[in-house]
Amino acid sequence: IWRDFAFLGEESFRAAEAARCAGEQGKFWEYHDHIFNNQKGENEGAFSDQNLKRFTKELKLDEAKFNSCFDSGKNRKAVEETSNTGREIGVNGTPATFVNGFLISGAVPFATFQQAIEAELKK
Repeated sequence: IWRDFAFLGEESFRAAEAARCAGEQGKFWEYHDHIFNNQKGENEGAFSDQNLKRFTKELKLDEAKFNSCFDSGKNRKAVEETSNTGREIGVNGTPATFVNGFLISGAVPFATFQQAIEAELKK
C-alpha cells in the first residue's frame, strides 16, 4: 500500500498533492516516477508549482483538470494526515516499508526484506 510521506518541506507536500491530482486521471504512478526521475535536490525549485504543472504536458494529462485539482489544494489535508500518521508510527524517511508491522527503513537490499518476510512466515 502506498502512503504519502512528505517530509522534505513545502515542495514535497506540493509534489504529493500533484501526484494525487494525476491519479484522478489514472496516472499516479507515471507522475510519481516522473517526479523521482526529475529530483535535483531538496527544496531547490525542481518541484515548484510551475514545474509540477509542466509535468502534465510531458505526461499528456488533461491540463485543465489537473490545474483545477492542484490549485484547489483539495489534497493537502490528506497528504498532511498520511505524513503525520507515518511520523506517529516511526517513519522518519523514505523509503519505509512495513512487513507485518516491522519497520524496514531506507533503501535496503532484497535480502533484508526476504529475511523479514521469512521470519514472519515462521510465526
